[in-house]
Amino acid sequence: MTHEIVMDGPRKNALGTRMLQFVLEQLRAAGGAPVLLTGTGDAFSAGLDLGEVAGFDVDGARSFLGLLEECVSQLYLYPGPTVAAINGHAIAGGCVFALCCDHRVSVARPTVKVGLNEVPLGLRFPPRTLAMVRARVPRRHLERVVLGGGLVAPVEAERLGLVDEIQEDPLACARVRLDALAASPPAAYARTKRDLRGAAPRDLASDEATDTWMRESLGTWTSSELKLKIAAALRR
Repeated sequence: MTHEIVMDGPRKNALGTRMLQFVLEQLRAAGGAPVLLTGTGDAFSAGLDLGEVAGFDVDGARSFLGLLEECVSQLYLYPGPTVAAINGHAIAGGCVFALCCDHRVSVARPTVKVGLNEVPLGLRFPPRTLAMVRARVPRRHLERVVLGGGLVAPVEAERLGLVDEIQEDPLACARVRLDALAASPPAAYARTKRDLRGAAPRDLASDEATDTWMRESLGTWTSSELKLKIAAALRR
């Protein structure tokens, strides 16, 4: 039976601590059953909760980023089939969550924006998240998507490999695609997915690499420069 995870929260389903904990809890509750991930309103998820990020001290940033890495890892390494129904904007962390899924169906609305804009904000991707992005974005487009940090409409997102297809009704289509993936024997699907992606967060990046990243990069997540950029973004 399909387990549907619906991201429904303030700031266009922003990924704050509560939302990350919710997604993790839902993945655990799904227990390997097929998972459909979507959002509410005009957004799949507009990314990290900038209001929360703006208030980070070093310890808060470390805790939050550890939770984010765990959530990304568990979604990407989830043993059962996963499909994202991208009902609206999928920006930064929202795009990351979509990329974690086995298949991604975007709404056709041309005003929707999809992309990874972390670098223009001055942020360095955490190592396990970056490992997932490297694996999911086609090599020929990887540097444009990650270093360019552009937000694009669904048609361009499909060309760049950020989404797999575009439909007027992404939710209905996602359910059909999920049923097709779920038709394979579950054990074979899970074993093969594990062979392709690994089975634990350390298969994406070692604990040592994560610790090094934390020492080197936490300062950028708590800097006054980032807080000024966030304040400007929140005023828009």
